Amino acid sequence: MVGIKDPIREAVPGAVKQCFEAGVRVRMITGDNPDTAIAIAKEAGILKPDWKKQGKEDYTVMTGAEFRTFVGGLDKDGETDVVQNLANFKKVRDQLCVLARSSPTDKYIMATGLKQLHHVVAMTGDGTNDAPALKKADIGFAMGITGTEVAKEASGIILLDDNFKSIVTAMKWGRNIFDSIRKFLQFQLTVNCCALVLAFAGAAILKESPLSPIQMLWVNLIMDTMASLALATEPPTDELLTRKPYSKFENLITPEMWKNIIMQGLLQIVILGAILFKGIFYSM
Repeated sequence: MVGIKDPIREAVPGAVKQCFEAGVRVRMITGDNPDTAIAIAKEAGILKPDWKKQGKEDYTVMTGAEFRTFVGGLDKDGETDVVQNLANFKKVRDQLCVLARSSPTDKYIMATGLKQLHHVVAMTGDGTNDAPALKKADIGFAMGITGTEVAKEASGIILLDDNFKSIVTAMKWGRNIFDSIRKFLQFQLTVNCCALVLAFAGAAILKESPLSPIQMLWVNLIMDTMASLALATEPPTDELLTRKPYSKFENLITPEMWKNIIMQGLLQIVILGAILFKGIFYSM
């Protein structure tokens, strides 16, 4: 007897664990038979090593045919595709880890249902038939080595090494950029609010602006340069993967940021106002 095995990469179990810690649910959708898919999923950390099916209401592992029948396939809501049986799809969403004997259509149904429930969906694929699912997802990951040109065109990111670990790296950089943008906005809004208040107060009280146009341009140049450097040079850390992801509907400027902008702005306005008006008083 001869056994043939295609071992998973060493970095995959660690990458899957990082995804779970970051609040990202990993599901395996494969064309392999259920036994093979379960074995690989346990080795990768998608399934627990001691997992066993617990009756008919256990939807942790399903086949493509069972999945399509259970959720009722797709229907049309105007020009938008929707899952017919959303109640059953929610049960699958909460439990499913492995979808075996699946087709590219199952990938598309999965992406459609998850987006219908307002989740952020990332989908991987390498074949031409995966293109609809890659386009439907919020972000598609195509394989740079084994992937077809059609799959690459339909994707937003191409993994040059075909490694799942690269998805974790992309997620880490994405969170870092999002945080940097928030810091940039907080800094810019604080400085701009201070400049506007001082310019208005100076024009109203002193009958002239305390800053000339050239001086305002210098302030703007220094402010933008420092903020841009902070935005572009801060490297990501692994701590970014220890928190839950942001909601799709979360505001870019949080209440905490508004509090910092207002408090820091008031402090700077008081200090600069004292310098401005006290300086004028002493010069008189």
